[in-house]
Amino acid sequence: MSDIDWHAWHGAYDDPTSGLALRLRVVQRRIVEWLDAVPAGSDGPLRVLSMCAGQGRDVVGALRDHPRRHEVRALLVELDERNVTLARAAAAAAGLDGVDVRTGDASLAAAYADVVPVHLAVVCGVLGNMTDADVERLVDLMPTLVAPGGTVIWTRHTGAPDLTPEVRRWFGRAGFRELGFDTAEGYRFAVGVHVLDGPAAAFDPSVQLFVFRGACTPDDTVRHLG
Repeated sequence: MSDIDWHAWHGAYDDPTSGLALRLRVVQRRIVEWLDAVPAGSDGPLRVLSMCAGQGRDVVGALRDHPRRHEVRALLVELDERNVTLARAAAAAAGLDGVDVRTGDASLAAAYADVVPVHLAVVCGVLGNMTDADVERLVDLMPTLVAPGGTVIWTRHTGAPDLTPEVRRWFGRAGFRELGFDTAEGYRFAVGVHVLDGPAAAFDPSVQLFVFRGACTPDDTVRHLG
């Protein structure tokens, strides 16, 4: 277990010059691009999941003013109840009735049983908090959570040793095609976007997707290098 205060950790987002705030803007832009690209008149709600969702700033911020926000059914899973409370309040203030924020263990596949397969999986602030082997395992398991044609938006720090080249390769091996890979000069973060071109895999609610190590701090993940 981590002794990091994950409620206080989010404070860096409030500084618009911080790396976390910059990364958030990139992730929100990628979520908006995904929603813009979904064909109009899609059958049923657009299903979204967010792992280790924190205060929901990425999903809620992206959907708040989007004209198609009410087409989305999003499940945000977060363990820290203080963050859950803030995420629920933000979703309510934005009028996002389709956003469900739950207190739960995001590492357990069962947490997503009533929303998978999803059209969008947001895996941000997660991959830097597990072993490399668990990152590979989670990528391999993403086809059990994402529908064919569905998208994954993920983040990972690029500090040495930079695992992002391997993460991109693992997504390709798992049947995903890369749509985008964003970095920012002077900052140690990357935002990847992959779409599932291959088939989905059978969902098993008994699976533990990863073990959360809680190894990161704002400085570890997105520290400015200049």
